[in-house]
Amino acid sequence: MTQRIAICAPATPITREQAELVRALAEREFPTLELYYHEQCFAEEGHFAGTDPQRLAALLDCANDPGFDAVWLAKGGYGSNRIAEAAMAGMNEAALDKIYLGYSDGGYLLAALYRAGIGRPVHGPMVTDIRRDGGEHAVRRALGYLSGDRSGLEPSLDGRPAVAFNLTTLAMLVGTALMPDLFGHVVMVEEVAEHLYAVDRLFFHLTAHLAGIAGLRLGRVSDVPENDRPFGATPEEIARHWCASSGIPYLGVADIGHDAANRIVPFGT
Repeated sequence: MTQRIAICAPATPITREQAELVRALAEREFPTLELYYHEQCFAEEGHFAGTDPQRLAALLDCANDPGFDAVWLAKGGYGSNRIAEAAMAGMNEAALDKIYLGYSDGGYLLAALYRAGIGRPVHGPMVTDIRRDGGEHAVRRALGYLSGDRSGLEPSLDGRPAVAFNLTTLAMLVGTALMPDLFGHVVMVEEVAEHLYAVDRLFFHLTAHLAGIAGLRLGRVSDVPENDRPFGATPEEIARHWCASSGIPYLGVADIGHDAANRIVPFGT
């Protein structure tokens, strides 16, 4: 049975070359998937893939069309938060049973969907990951999941409800109308391109708002810029410190991050 996948870019644009590379891979290896790229994926308006109204309209086109089985976010960057609240208000019944797949900046939308009880939000690779070293493996993992293959799931999933976010994204979500209730959840976080002092500052803020979670897992903290002096603690030592200070169980590592090895984490159970 053919699964129709709608692709839009709620934050920043992709190139047509990236889109065609992913389409070709899907046609070769996943014949039951049919990819549809919304033209908005290639729009450019400053930093963004089109204006806020254009990005919102494209997301709603994809979510509200009963002919699509899933919405795949093309790329992160920054911008999904600017349209997330309006998107939740504009979704119809057809949006309720779709998979929504993405990560990084897409976490704003995944959080809003999870809070609103709309669809099945899933942390996992995006179209733009095709450009990474080993990017075909990441895209293949996402396409496999969309076609029903669960072999790409994060191996630590144990039946407890779970979520996965970029650390900065989740820290920005707390206190907003997009933040879901994560009581009893295993919360997984990863980060990219942040100084370790910034990672420490993010954990200081975030852990103060995660009382009652089942525990925290740390994904990869990658591409850390060099500072003028060593910070003096590893990312895992930072996570352990703030978990201990906040009374949050530290559960170990998670196989998620801004790389081709990024595993899939469905929100909830």
